[in-house]
Amino acid sequence: MEAITVQTKNTNPAAADFLPLQGTDYVEFYVGNAKQAAHFYKTAFGFQSLAYAGPETGMKEKVSYVIRQNKLTFVLTTPLRINNPIADHIYKHGDGVKVLALRVEDAQKAWEETISRGGRSYLEPTTKQDENGTVVMSGIHTYGDTVHLFIERNNYQGLFMPGFREWKSNYNPTETGLLYVDHCVGNVGWNQMNPWVNFYEEVMGFRNILTFDDKDISTEYSALMSKVMSNGNGYVKFPINEPAEGKKKSQVEEYLDFYNGEGVQHVAIATNDIVHTVSALQNRGVEFLTIPDSYYADVLDRVGKIDEDLAPLQKLGILIDRDEEGYLLQIFSKPLEDRPTLFFEIIQRKGAKSFGKGNFKALFEALEREQDARGNL
Repeated sequence: MEAITVQTKNTNPAAADFLPLQGTDYVEFYVGNAKQAAHFYKTAFGFQSLAYAGPETGMKEKVSYVIRQNKLTFVLTTPLRINNPIADHIYKHGDGVKVLALRVEDAQKAWEETISRGGRSYLEPTTKQDENGTVVMSGIHTYGDTVHLFIERNNYQGLFMPGFREWKSNYNPTETGLLYVDHCVGNVGWNQMNPWVNFYEEVMGFRNILTFDDKDISTEYSALMSKVMSNGNGYVKFPINEPAEGKKKSQVEEYLDFYNGEGVQHVAIATNDIVHTVSALQNRGVEFLTIPDSYYADVLDRVGKIDEDLAPLQKLGILIDRDEEGYLLQIFSKPLEDRPTLFFEIIQRKGAKSFGKGNFKALFEALEREQDARGNL
């Protein structure tokens, strides 16, 4: 049984928690048609309508639909005209993640602390106000065209934030058990993993809690390297991948080619009942990577006793792994767009704090089968 040690102590005094984060506030996607995307995420993933902003609320150049499920909030934004930075983003990247918004106590201080350490400003501290109170926002750039917004909403009692109105809908599918963002993975270019690791350490006070090299994440044909960055309290984790040399093109290279640069590869979403969640998602049309039955022949020899019956996990294609603190169950969707870029992970942690190292070979072989079918391996 393979054990993975997870570093929990911050051994770098310079990386003291000067940027205390309360978790992920929301994830914002730039998409070609936000109205249709919202309908898809409601139908397929069980989100509920929450808020809307657009011309009717005074926002003339774009529209945004806000959807929520438990503590998981997505914002779907579309430009209304050409010659618009959002339109340019979609033309270059396709639909994808633009904003990883992080909840903070003090957005002004978060901006000052990160800028003073070398962060590049995206949004200077800005206060938005309506009859429900105030929200303070600021932001910095990270890899590619992705940004982090710092959201301070201690003094706001409204649904989402000023400028948005309630979005009521007669169509409200039942939820699927998605709870909150567990982690978000970024793909960066050749030899760019360590510079971005340094960015998160120096600018945001994160620490590297896990490292995987091309011996850990490789198959016969391709490989990649990854480092997991975590903030001080562990509420926010950003694994960072870069390609590694292999016989053929890795899935990180494929992503970089089709996304036209660095960006968010996948969002991992937590659930407390992965069998229920994945069954519901599959019944609503969400497609997942397929895992050969041979994976399950000896998986319990590797991970030991688990609470769940193996048969439903095998039927659904759910992967299992263990570290020193417990085990986890995880599954990966196929890309959500026609471009082979953004996908989702569904994860249930039964004590484990790691990221499924024991599953890497099976996962990347599954990804390679999909790449080969697209002619991109």
